[in-house]
Amino acid sequence: MKAINHIENYLQESQTSPQKKVNVDPVDEILPFGQMLVYGFQHVLVMYAGAIAVPLIIGKAVGFTPEQIIFLISTDLFICGCGTILQSIGLFNIIGSKLPIVQGCTFAALIPMTLIGQQYGIGGISGAVIVAGIFTLLCAPFVCKLVRFFPKAVMGTIVTLIGLSILPVAGGWIGGGDLDAVSFGSYGSLLMALFTLGVVMLIYTFGKGMLKNVAVLVGIIIGTLGYYFMGKLDLSQVASTSWMTFPYPMRFAVPEFHLFPAVLMCMVMVVVMVETMSSMMAMGEIVDRPADQKTLKRGLYACGSATLFGGFFNMFPYAAFAQNVGLVSMTGVRSRFIVGVAGCILITLGLFPKLAAFVVAVPKPVLGGAGIVMFGMVAVSGIRTLGQVDYRNNNNGMVVALTLGLGMLPVMVPQLFQQMPQAAEMFLHSGITIGTVVAIGANLILNGRDRQAKIPGCKECELQEVNENSTAAREVFSTTREYIAMRRKRQNAQKNAAL
Repeated sequence: MKAINHIENYLQESQTSPQKKVNVDPVDEILPFGQMLVYGFQHVLVMYAGAIAVPLIIGKAVGFTPEQIIFLISTDLFICGCGTILQSIGLFNIIGSKLPIVQGCTFAALIPMTLIGQQYGIGGISGAVIVAGIFTLLCAPFVCKLVRFFPKAVMGTIVTLIGLSILPVAGGWIGGGDLDAVSFGSYGSLLMALFTLGVVMLIYTFGKGMLKNVAVLVGIIIGTLGYYFMGKLDLSQVASTSWMTFPYPMRFAVPEFHLFPAVLMCMVMVVVMVETMSSMMAMGEIVDRPADQKTLKRGLYACGSATLFGGFFNMFPYAAFAQNVGLVSMTGVRSRFIVGVAGCILITLGLFPKLAAFVVAVPKPVLGGAGIVMFGMVAVSGIRTLGQVDYRNNNNGMVVALTLGLGMLPVMVPQLFQQMPQAAEMFLHSGITIGTVVAIGANLILNGRDRQAKIPGCKECELQEVNENSTAAREVFSTTREYIAMRRKRQNAQKNAAL
């Protein structure tokens, strides 16, 4: 306990600044470098497992050697870092949402890329990804206009759905990461996940200042050390990995352009754009900077640019990572420059594979124990938004019910749509995509076009909504009705007395 107190005092002293920032939006706040480095590394740990999963699977699918797969992962981390910086910091107020959003390889394209890779190789995948990136850049100005169909009932439901949909990821980590392994769900994995969760909750509950904000990072470090002292930490990959590499275009193959892979990947990007917009709007709600149409367009431009750029490096489609949305919700640290630092760390890990191998060595149960809290906090943010929705004299309750019910189906029953055509299965495997489409459609059908004026970020709309639903307004109306009733009663009594 004394050690924790010493750490806490140190972090509080480092957090103290001689000059206090005035009128600085928390999203645009630049913290001391040491803090940003720690917070940024925490973001990297949260998204790392998801970032390397796609190149690992695709590399095995196309027959890469272990050494080639390591270089593939390094290149992917490099592109992830570039995309993250582009998304969070922005470029000339044209590209980038300027929200604390981390970019990484999307799982939505995993199955289509596996099929393309088995038939056309890594070159066929790269050509399709380049076309998909161009497609995203062309469609972004039109897709972003969907924001007007996201009132609070829709927005809150989607954010809740995002949190619930990514919880199985944490569940897979808790069991050991490999669902097909014989040791999956062993007592050791469950106990270490529980231990890590306990450490995170202990620090988050009793810690103060920066120590509380890095509860996830400290929990992961302590959980990893626990594995090390138990003699179960596998560092063999670290020893066999080279120190430095430099990613360069077309390292593995020259892009090949084929009609069917290109069309298939463009269809995937429609799903990716919807999911990315959902994550941006969820992040906007959490940091109190609602993602309007311009923000979404710039964010999609960043997504398309990262995908296009990555295609020339034999990489894959990139999207906003929902895992990091949960981290921001939990810690309350909103600075986008922290995510920019995380992007720099990812680039460094891409240039120095041996450092990346150390991060890969973090046990999955440790990540799962920390992920339970983070991903759950995303759902909590959505529930808070739903608590502000007016359910009287409308069909908002049915909109929420349909969205959550249908959106959770692929999560609860992953095999439900396996008999569908492959193009349809690609769309239906994502609960977030299904939920977003259902929420928009159900709200339009059940509540009508008149209710679509409540655009996130519209001050007049928000003011009107608050005034209509506020407790003060209800008390005024109630008092007025009581006064009128009492006055009528008094008048009737006077008439009866006169008679």
